[in-house]
Amino acid sequence: MSRADPSGKPRMTLPRRLLLSAVLAAPVIRTARAQAWPDRPISVVVPFLAGGSTDIAARIMAERMAPKLGAQARLIVENRAGAGGSVGAEWVRHRPADGYTLLLASASALGTNPAAFPQTTPYDPVEDFTQIAVVGGGPIVLVVPAASPFRTAQDLLAAVKAKPGGYTWATSGAGGIGHLTGEYLKMRAGGLKAEHVPYRGGSAVMEALAKGEVDYSLEVLASVATHVRDGLSRGLAVSSLTRHPLFPEIPTLDEVGLKGFEITTWNILAAPRGLPPEIADTLSRAVGAALTEGDTSQRLAQAGVDPARPGTPAGTRAFLAAEVAKFRAIVREAGLTLGRG
Repeated sequence: MSRADPSGKPRMTLPRRLLLSAVLAAPVIRTARAQAWPDRPISVVVPFLAGGSTDIAARIMAERMAPKLGAQARLIVENRAGAGGSVGAEWVRHRPADGYTLLLASASALGTNPAAFPQTTPYDPVEDFTQIAVVGGGPIVLVVPAASPFRTAQDLLAAVKAKPGGYTWATSGAGGIGHLTGEYLKMRAGGLKAEHVPYRGGSAVMEALAKGEVDYSLEVLASVATHVRDGLSRGLAVSSLTRHPLFPEIPTLDEVGLKGFEITTWNILAAPRGLPPEIADTLSRAVGAALTEGDTSQRLAQAGVDPARPGTPAGTRAFLAAEVAKFRAIVREAGLTLGRG
């Protein structure tokens, strides 16, 4: 409660003075902390096992970003795998938003999982994280066994249409990027019907294709590339709007008649919700600088990640929101009801 001074004006008590001082000083304290950052190692969480394309990309980016964040900056990759990336994402969500815990998320962790498994994915991919930068991505490949009679995507789609339910297609997991791409393909090609066979991972899918256990698959380029190069499988089309430089002979689905067809996988650098904007901006600039430095692009491409153009946290948030909306629309229009096994 205020007291009056001799002039009759209210006089502020000590507690209110302290409160006002604290409020006014808060931006200064926050800026000072941001300027001191980073003064200890930064953890980059990969929500998958070591050795995959996301893990390799994280290690490349950690190496190249560190010098751009200060002479003493260190970025350490930490693997927290499970549930298609959701375990690692959920762990990061609960860390302090201080710039010392980051997430290199995939399209499954922040895209298809929330869309396909809304009841069991405990976070909002847009609102529960601070989006920093798109690191890269790549197309999904429509692929058949080497011994398949289908030489073009048109041939395959016509056969599936002529024999509803008579063909099988494989993906690396129900609700994943390959699965939702395949469902979208069936819808765009006229409501095709084929039996979906989920496997545990891209390597298992490619092995099944090589053995002729399934008729076709939709898999990320990183899983498909070696098999296509070695002649164990044959790529019929890619899901991006442009052909991929690794396989310029493989047309796009847009080219073969599905106009505007575009679904790609991607990796986004994110942090817990509430990351100070100045730290997010600094990290975003470091990502952009790393992507354009030396052989970073080549090394990422060899891991199956096509490097993105430098962007901003706001642009990254808009990109993610659009991707999540796209995946949710596919789940809704395909009438998918999925549960984790």
